Amino acid sequence: MDIKDLKMLIKMVTETDITEFELENADDKVVIKRGCSSAQFQVQAPVAYQYAPAAPVAAPAAPAAAPAAAPAAAEKEQGDVITSPIVGTFYRAPAPDAAPFVEVGQIVEKGQVLCIVEAMKLMNEIEAEFKCKIVKICKENAQPVEYGDALFVVEKL
Repeated sequence: MDIKDLKMLIKMVTETDITEFELENADDKVVIKRGCSSAQFQVQAPVAYQYAPAAPVAAPAAPAAAPAAAPAAAEKEQGDVITSPIVGTFYRAPAPDAAPFVEVGQIVEKGQVLCIVEAMKLMNEIEAEFKCKIVKICKENAQPVEYGDALFVVEKL
């Protein structure tokens, strides 16, 4: 059913005293309910359009994910991991031409800014929660990050 047919049905219902209209065929199901002051329209997508071959696509992805999990486990053995508290874009410096907040091997104090994660045009400073030494910087500058992604591997001092 296309939009032209839907508009025609809506017009027919609104021009009459019908309060509920239902049409169902092999492909579509349309329910139009109308109250005293407003009309409600509900369209249900057919179930037949679900994509079935998802299982074969997921099978090759599983072996690729296993090697990625191994480095994460190795990082935890080396030290504590500072993760992203939000989804956004990781920035190592306050401006493109400025020096990075921290470098590998640097000792940082509690409350010192480690990086910025930009989310929806807001610059969120990520601070150290404890005194530590930067062991590894896990993300590249301007790389997207997800909630919980490792940003830094640190050693508590």
